[in-house]
Amino acid sequence: MPEISVTVNGEPHEEAVDDRLTLADFLRERLRLTGTHLGCEHGVCGACTVIVDGAAVRSCLMLAAQADGAEVETVESLADDHGLNPLQEAFKKHHALQCGFCTPGFLMSVTAALREEPIEDADQARDVLSGNICRCTGYRGLVQAVLDAGAAK
Repeated sequence: MPEISVTVNGEPHEEAVDDRLTLADFLRERLRLTGTHLGCEHGVCGACTVIVDGAAVRSCLMLAAQADGAEVETVESLADDHGLNPLQEAFKKHHALQCGFCTPGFLMSVTAALREEPIEDADQARDVLSGNICRCTGYRGLVQAVLDAGAAK
């Protein structure tokens, strides 16, 4: 079993992992960071999206061994002792949380996108959101939340 060294949400971890353990299962089962959800386990739905070395990735498609030496951010990293971050507040304000299952993936995808460039219009917001699937309802609240968070940045 390979030994990996990975920093997750600012905390270093060293673990022996099975060659076939996904990053999603590593985060959920080993580190008990259950905010990362597994939906389709084929990389289609985006519920498992986390940020690895600054890029949004599907943690169900990445092996834990591939994260050796990487910095990983999960949805648990967004809020702090002072409360929700502006993106989470915008999701709450615009009722974009819906059932909540897909929310962590949306939040991490949008966080990575907002770090790269501003999101200034609804078309850009829809483009960023298009990589994740919500089965509850429409995307109107999600688009408004992304625009609101983008404007606050």
